[in-house]
Amino acid sequence: MIAIELMGTAHAAVDHALHTLASTPLAEPAPKGIDTNGVVSFFASKIAPILLAVLGVIFIGRASRGEISKVLTSSAIAIIGLAFIAGAATLFFVGDYLINLMFE
Repeated sequence: MIAIELMGTAHAAVDHALHTLASTPLAEPAPKGIDTNGVVSFFASKIAPILLAVLGVIFIGRASRGEISKVLTSSAIAIIGLAFIAGAATLFFVGDYLINLMFE
């Protein structure tokens, strides 16, 4: 009689333990690639403003020495470069939209 009660208690304890183990979530697998979105956002938020500030200081230094034509030329080149970068980003998003539109 005692053995039957002991087996019933052990069975309940094992059942409770297995139920607890089955309900716990497993660990997520470790990432295997590089977080490119994080890298791009880091460069866009931290590095690009510093480079633009350095470029502005250089332009102001040249302008104060009277090299206005060089400053205007460099500024125009910088603006054209930024336009090319913005155009490439726009084409990337437009292309992604068109691919999603075609293959849905």
